[in-house]
Amino acid sequence: MSRVGKVERATSESSVYVEIDLDGTGQVEIDTGVPFYDHMLTAFGVHGSFDLKVRATGDVHIDAHHSVEDVAIVLGQALREALGDKKGIRRFGDCWIPMDETLAHAAVDVSGRPYCVHIGEPEQFNTFTIGNNYPFVLNRHVFDSLAFHAQIALHVRVEYGRDPHHITEAEFKAVARALRAAVEPDPRVVGVPSTKGVL
Repeated sequence: MSRVGKVERATSESSVYVEIDLDGTGQVEIDTGVPFYDHMLTAFGVHGSFDLKVRATGDVHIDAHHSVEDVAIVLGQALREALGDKKGIRRFGDCWIPMDETLAHAAVDVSGRPYCVHIGEPEQFNTFTIGNNYPFVLNRHVFDSLAFHAQIALHVRVEYGRDPHHITEAEFKAVARALRAAVEPDPRVVGVPSTKGVL
């Protein structure tokens, strides 16, 4: 069974196409117009073992906000589409990622009930820009948008860290690995992994 999601979205602020294969091998083609975000989405695809294509154009001459958030929205929608009826998946996943001085954790429930908790990022980096146009504060927008549109419960926590690049990358990798575990087929599960019979 193919578990592929393809979603296209166009607004006056951006044009986004995302294709994700949950059963891929980490092959990625990413071009958002925001180089650091490309780097993070590449890490997301590779470490999640998702085949991921992302193409986006937007008003990055203003700032990266619209493009970054809109890509996260479409990525969430594509993930939701790829999951289909969610039969036979593990449903839950979590992962700790150490990256040099940083330690981040992500936990996922493919619940059908969108919720995001994002805590622990050092507040002194809230005005910091990584690379030439990725504001550190966009991390929360990414994870909020992803969780809401994929309809998953997502908890992302930074235990500690002092480098904004490392903190962000550890978070993206932790989310990727947690999602990878949650969406994997579980040979012991018959049907939908819920006492309600639906997710």
